[in-house]
Amino acid sequence: MEKTKQAVAKKATEFDATSVERSSGDRWINMSNALTRAGHGLSLAEKRLVSAAVSKLDSRRVLKPGEVPVTKISAAEYAEAFDVDIHTAYDQLKASADALYNRSITFFEPAHKRSGKPLEPTMVKVRWVGKAKYHRTEGWIELHWWPEILVALTDIQGQFTQYQLRQASTLRSIYSWRLLELLTRFKSQGWAQYTIEDFAVSMDATEKQRADFAAIRRKMIEPAVKELQEKDGWKIEWKPIKAGRRVKGVRFEFQRDPQGRLDLSDDKSASND
Repeated sequence: MEKTKQAVAKKATEFDATSVERSSGDRWINMSNALTRAGHGLSLAEKRLVSAAVSKLDSRRVLKPGEVPVTKISAAEYAEAFDVDIHTAYDQLKASADALYNRSITFFEPAHKRSGKPLEPTMVKVRWVGKAKYHRTEGWIELHWWPEILVALTDIQGQFTQYQLRQASTLRSIYSWRLLELLTRFKSQGWAQYTIEDFAVSMDATEKQRADFAAIRRKMIEPAVKELQEKDGWKIEWKPIKAGRRVKGVRFEFQRDPQGRLDLSDDKSASND
């Protein structure tokens, strides 16, 4: 195992970031707003891998019928993108390769009414990939995208969320990353409001956490807000929306300076993005 890692480390010295369209940190992630709101079901390492791969897709390209893109990520690329050493990159790629095939995206479709009565939404799950290949000695993973997820990643013409990979590269919490996506979706208006049900799904909250808003506040919202403010130049204020004693939603007011300099003015409705 150690010899294998040394071989990967040697290959890292040969990695040329100019061999891709642009350096990994400067690439953009584009996804439909519907995908932004969905539960992604990924660990932090898996989110890193999927996002690095998404950033290499052409979101404007119309795929040919039956075409399924294949995206390759090397340990050297991963290390460069997320500022980790090559051994960490190797370990995280291997673990992600083992787990990613079984990961799925969760979202809800409105159900048709029967006899004028509303029905509960239908839960839908879609895989991220149909195949994941990992080469141990060369240290790369190859993702064969699941066809049904491609509509949310390519040929995006209307409502979509876009941010640079470098914005999330230093984050150490999957909740911070998901909150970044949820806020970026509304960056032009400077505020976002979600029902607690939608927010819980997007943050991949467990059933136990969904029944306890204090847990969502303590484990997800507060640490995520703090990390985004410290690492990606956000100014965020948030509050729970209540109906009586029950929390029915969360509202965020925010702005972000692309250079990481916070605007400490009192105008909370402006967005510097």
